[in-house]
Amino acid sequence: MAKRDVAVLISGSGSNLQALIDAVAADPDHPARIRLVISNKPGVYGLERAAAAGIEAVVIDHKAFPDRAAFDAALQAELEARGIDLVCLAGFMRILTAPFVEAWTGRMLNIHPSILPAFKGARAIDDALAAGVRITGVSVHYVVPEMDAGPIVVQAAVPVLPGDDHDALAKRIHAAEHRIYPAALRWVAAGDVRLAESGRVEHLTDPVAINSVLISPPALG
Repeated sequence: MAKRDVAVLISGSGSNLQALIDAVAADPDHPARIRLVISNKPGVYGLERAAAAGIEAVVIDHKAFPDRAAFDAALQAELEARGIDLVCLAGFMRILTAPFVEAWTGRMLNIHPSILPAFKGARAIDDALAAGVRITGVSVHYVVPEMDAGPIVVQAAVPVLPGDDHDALAKRIHAAEHRIYPAALRWVAAGDVRLAESGRVEHLTDPVAINSVLISPPALG
């Protein structure tokens, strides 16, 4: 099976990018190949991660474009020029236009720090803390024009512990992200998961064994 060429879009430090890089590098038979990293901001650490891994990196500074459509056209041109098959958004802090998203239907993934549909948007961790929930988590989903609303590929639950602040909860959230995003990319690249015409996610194999539940706060004693 030919490897699927992947582009990862970032806006910052690229910790999820690194998790994807490490997972692909660890397995010579991995069905994906990270071909390109694109940042909409110059000078971010994620670009250094790409360089260290020998991956081509491109900066498309959104400030250089008059509107979102022009930025997305430049983004599309870079992806088409490299023959990209799949796109992973990894801390990419731009809202993409509907025509761009629709051109990548079933081929673009995003990771979000909540159990969607709860706590959409950029403040998901703080919103979970403010709401007083005891369990939050992480979702990998296909991207659709509506923000954080796409069909879900995989989710992980993360406990919210007594005394948590943003940093403490974010640390556990990020650890979960770094586990499930590489798994989701593998499944999609291998064809084990796909977006059906119905708009629902189909798991063509059984990638997850469900053998436990998470209870939070943990039982005392």
